[in-house]
Amino acid sequence: MNLIQAGSFLTLHYRLSGPDGTDVINTFDDKPATLSLGTGELSPAIEARLIGLAEGTRTQFELAAGEAFGERNAEMMQRVKLSLLRQLGDPDEEYHVGDVVQFPTPDGQASYAGLIREIGEDSALFDFNHPLAGQPVSFEVQVIGVL
Repeated sequence: MNLIQAGSFLTLHYRLSGPDGTDVINTFDDKPATLSLGTGELSPAIEARLIGLAEGTRTQFELAAGEAFGERNAEMMQRVKLSLLRQLGDPDEEYHVGDVVQFPTPDGQASYAGLIREIGEDSALFDFNHPLAGQPVSFEVQVIGVL
């Protein structure tokens, strides 16, 4: 019987739900996920809970507020000039509260997302915190394979 350890390659079904019980991710009704521990595909707190589980295990665990995705950080709230948004993206784009906007990383190799919290005359307030930061989450997993 194979046990999950740091660096394991996994095939699994999982469900991540927020504090209201709504699924954020659910693979149980589709193809299972495949991932490697330690590559950032899951939060470190969730990975730590998986270590030691045996192939074939199905379990659920609760993570306290802030444990899975950190606490909310006020410094992750940033104002961005609308002129910069138009320069980086579609100059005719209409932005609204609740929109998620992708930004390129400084090296241009990846991107990160921000949620618009408010729109002003010449800038928008973005929240770059993880949507579940500071919230308790539930994680259900069925371990199908461990390599």
